[in-house]
Amino acid sequence: MDFLRLALPKARLALLTAFVAGSLAVFACFHVSATRAAAAPGAAEPATTVPVTTVPVLVELFTSEGCSSCPPADALLAKLDALQPISGVQAIVLSEHVTYWNEGGWRDPFSDETYTDRQQQYVARMGLQSAYTPQAVVDGTADVLGSDAAALVRSVTHAAAAPKPQLSIESPVWQGDALHFAVRLADPIHAPLMAALAEDAAQSSVARGENAGRTLHHVAVVRVLKNMGTGAADGRPLTLKLGGGSDAGKAMRLVVFVADSHTGKVQAVAEAPVAR
Repeated sequence: MDFLRLALPKARLALLTAFVAGSLAVFACFHVSATRAAAAPGAAEPATTVPVTTVPVLVELFTSEGCSSCPPADALLAKLDALQPISGVQAIVLSEHVTYWNEGGWRDPFSDETYTDRQQQYVARMGLQSAYTPQAVVDGTADVLGSDAAALVRSVTHAAAAPKPQLSIESPVWQGDALHFAVRLADPIHAPLMAALAEDAAQSSVARGENAGRTLHHVAVVRVLKNMGTGAADGRPLTLKLGGGSDAGKAMRLVVFVADSHTGKVQAVAEAPVAR
């Protein structure tokens, strides 16, 4: 905790200390935080633009309901999302459930090969020996054990030291299972735009495997992740379509980010609530 004492005022230190100390408790996931949920009626871009004094940082958690080490990391991600404990930072989180634990007796209902493949790309870029859970990847470049609160705070704080250009989500509208929206980047970057639709909160009662008998809670569970193409953050109309497994009426969020196709580094990121 010495790095926290040196860098942060007492009030913020107390919050972060509590955040770290309680990181291993399993608790019910939070829904959208008050700052995310508050939208100004009639505003030109309600709840879609990150304040200029806040640096957004993307935190991807690769997790699985079949892994007994993952629930503490799921709980830590939920705390990071709800408490937003790092001054000047907006942590934008995603839970990506991998498939390689599905042979252990329990098939994770939120798992998809898309997220397994994405993690494997990080394994190759970072020179890791293998994929593992729970793994947190911060802004596409930092590998952190997903249940290590102190390491996660350090990594997010470090990522926020570099400013990002402003990325805005415009006019998100549902038509059935399809979300129509646009994304605009203040400073053009020649890199792909990624877009994810995630359920704000989800839970499962696990009957088999390492977590048998437990009710597991998750936050920002990705249901769709799509590469929208290079240059797509220019205000053009975009569409994401939900598949099966996500019920109408669930609170959801849209997360968009521009990332270097070679290094994976996240260069801009934003989120918006998109209630169905």
